[in-house]
Amino acid sequence: MSDLKRPEKSIEESRTEQVHLLRYEDINGESRLFGGKLVFWIDEVAGAVARRHTGIRVTTASIDNLQFKNPAFLDELVIVVGYITYVGNTSMEVRVDTYAESTNGTRRPINRAYLTVVALGSDDRPCPIPYGITIETESQKYEWDCALKRIELRKMRRQEGF
Repeated sequence: MSDLKRPEKSIEESRTEQVHLLRYEDINGESRLFGGKLVFWIDEVAGAVARRHTGIRVTTASIDNLQFKNPAFLDELVIVVGYITYVGNTSMEVRVDTYAESTNGTRRPINRAYLTVVALGSDDRPCPIPYGITIETESQKYEWDCALKRIELRKMRRQEGF
């Protein structure tokens, strides 16, 4: 979906999921998943989603709405799932949801983040993204519409110096 005339890919084509078994090196002094480790995994998944979508180099420009909703603990699985929500000219938005899964298979959300990722040309400058996205479901349309609102909020925050 885009005003630009370019080929499109489905959102599912670039969807990415990582699974991590929490080990001692992932745990902070409070016996919970270290927040910095989670941010690393979120950024890694968003980059993979964007690279899969564009087929070119990308870099993270911003992370929005990074809220730690629930803790994750040693020996739990952490599942990090990312997908495209919006594609502009040189940047795109990627939603990353993170869940903790206990040994009985119960999942609980621990984080949701939206990242702005920029496509890079050979000169390390922003370049046009070669593909738009095909909106196939009401949920995907809702994410696209909400992304437009988040883009406006980001612009307002930049104007206010944030």
